[in-house]
Amino acid sequence: MYKINDLIVYGKTGVCKIMDITVPENISLDRDQLYYVLQPLYQDYLIYIPVNTKMFMRPIISAEEAEHLIEMIPTMQAEAYYNDRIQALSQHYADIIEAYNCEDLIELTMSIYAKEQVFKQQKRKLGQIDQKFMKQAKELLFGEIAVALDMPRDEVQEYIASKIAVGNKEQEQER
Repeated sequence: MYKINDLIVYGKTGVCKIMDITVPENISLDRDQLYYVLQPLYQDYLIYIPVNTKMFMRPIISAEEAEHLIEMIPTMQAEAYYNDRIQALSQHYADIIEAYNCEDLIELTMSIYAKEQVFKQQKRKLGQIDQKFMKQAKELLFGEIAVALDMPRDEVQEYIASKIAVGNKEQEQER
């Protein structure tokens, strides 16, 4: 069971702070069970969720895990995923997002980015499904990394790019 003030990843909502653990009194919820009161860090509302929910929840990654993930990015292989059937494409992306695994989110982002680069060479635009899931993956990933590294979410992409650039320079100097 989580404690008040714990930071967790809650489903597609992303990072939330547990504000309270209570039996709600003045809302129409089951009064016989405990609820987590969650405050999403990047949205302005509260979520009441039963403590024994089946919905995905996990602690956020640590700063060390976030740094390790960033260091791993240059070694990750992500190929663009193509499927002409919108339903299949959406399901493929949704399955990855719903695993709520940071490494998978990085690979998904890289995969869609690779697809975008191919499309740019062909003077085509990335489809709406690709754009939607790229945005969702980045929001979940950058939100969690931002909290783990105690930085604003809008600085995460630049931070990752700078760390990768430094790593690449160090590898070149070793050669």
